[in-house]
Amino acid sequence: MAELKFKTAFKYPFNRAKGLLNILLIFLPIVGWFALGGYGVRIVKEFSKGKYKKLPVLKFGDDFKLGFFMFIKALPFVIAYAVLLGIVTKINPWARGLTQFFVGCFMVPMLSINFMNKQTVGSYFEFEVLKPVFDNLGDYVVALLKSLLLQVIFILMTIILIGLPAASFTKNIFLADFYRRRVKRKK
Repeated sequence: MAELKFKTAFKYPFNRAKGLLNILLIFLPIVGWFALGGYGVRIVKEFSKGKYKKLPVLKFGDDFKLGFFMFIKALPFVIAYAVLLGIVTKINPWARGLTQFFVGCFMVPMLSINFMNKQTVGSYFEFEVLKPVFDNLGDYVVALLKSLLLQVIFILMTIILIGLPAASFTKNIFLADFYRRRVKRKK
């Protein structure tokens, strides 16, 4: 499968620039946040299918409902992760940072993209999706670094305000592309 080009990822949020205004929902506490969360899930699902043409149209009611239920479904994983960090901290407080780094870089991104694609509580615990990460570690690290670079560029663009929504809507584009190329094709 063809790998996503950095230029395509950079241009993605601007292909339907009007969609960038959806970020204004962040100023609508709780309701707007759930709507943006659901919208983000739909965007990641499109990325995972190789669709990078333009931002989808926000469907407030549907996206709110999706965001709310995804939040509820994510709670068991969040709790399990907090318990893991608590246990590691009790054993060795110094190891907490190392655990957070390892889990945060090499596990949570793929488990999250798997969760957004399958939308089940159990999909956050399907650790077999991590096998392609470690089997293709170089490719994964490149995808992770590209994601970080894209975020830095969009954060720098926040000076002209447009970078905030661009960063919000494309933060998982390269990781979802990795998922599409390495995880999804094996099933």
